[in-house]
Amino acid sequence: MARLVRHRLSEGSLRSVMPADVSKRLAERVRASEQRHTGQIRICVEGGLPLSYIWRSASARDRAITQFGKLRVWDTEHNNGVLIYLLVAEHAIEILADRGIARNVEPKVWQHMLEQMRKQFAEGKYEDGLTEAIAIVTPALIEQYPASGEANTQHKNELPDGPVVLG
Repeated sequence: MARLVRHRLSEGSLRSVMPADVSKRLAERVRASEQRHTGQIRICVEGGLPLSYIWRSASARDRAITQFGKLRVWDTEHNNGVLIYLLVAEHAIEILADRGIARNVEPKVWQHMLEQMRKQFAEGKYEDGLTEAIAIVTPALIEQYPASGEANTQHKNELPDGPVVLG
């Protein structure tokens, strides 16, 4: 029951976490990052989990996986999409990378990234944490999918740059 209350209350605070100016700045940061590589970054911020997730004790990662599919992050031409998912109610962050990236980046690298970002979220610094997430993901994308050479001739922005805010 406590989890349910926490998630419902977090939905109300979502506007203060992700006001329009923060969403705009994050979109600009994603756009700037994507100029340096051919990967695709998508941010999803959710206040609280839907009731069905709470009742079945689903995790933030379970919800991130669902959003990875719904937002079509898996559907990029080069399998190079990355979802940065933030669940405000639990100060939880998840990074999901499509198979093209995941096969070349060790899971411990993603875990290290997550540990750094959790500190920001625990302090309520959501914009700083998401900015750091973009900054941390960018080098991995540059290494695997640089914005020069043959791949760049086909480069297009396949996913919207602005964050998706749910709740």
